[in-house]
Amino acid sequence: MQVKVFANLREICGGVSVEVKPDGDRVIDILDKMVEMFPDIEEEIFTDEKRLKPFVHVYINGKNIIHLDDLETKVKEQDQFALFPPVAGG
Repeated sequence: MQVKVFANLREICGGVSVEVKPDGDRVIDILDKMVEMFPDIEEEIFTDEKRLKPFVHVYINGKNIIHLDDLETKVKEQDQFALFPPVAGG
C-alpha cells in the first residue's frame, strides 16, 4: 500500500510516499506498520491511548476516516491513503 505523507512526516519517512505492507486491512494496521518502520512517527500521530492526535487526519480516497469507520476503516491495495500531521502556522 502506498501511503502519501505530508509536512514533517516526510522528514521522518524519508520522502513523499512510503510503501507499507500491513499485517491487516484496516487503517490502524497500516499506521501500526508505519510505527514499526519509523518509530519517530508514533509520537507525531498517536496519543498515549493509541488514538489519533487532534488535527491528525487520514484520508482514504479523499474521505476523512472520521466520516467512515475511523481507525477500523478497511482499505484495499489500490486505495489512495494520505496521512496529514497537525500543521501549525499562520
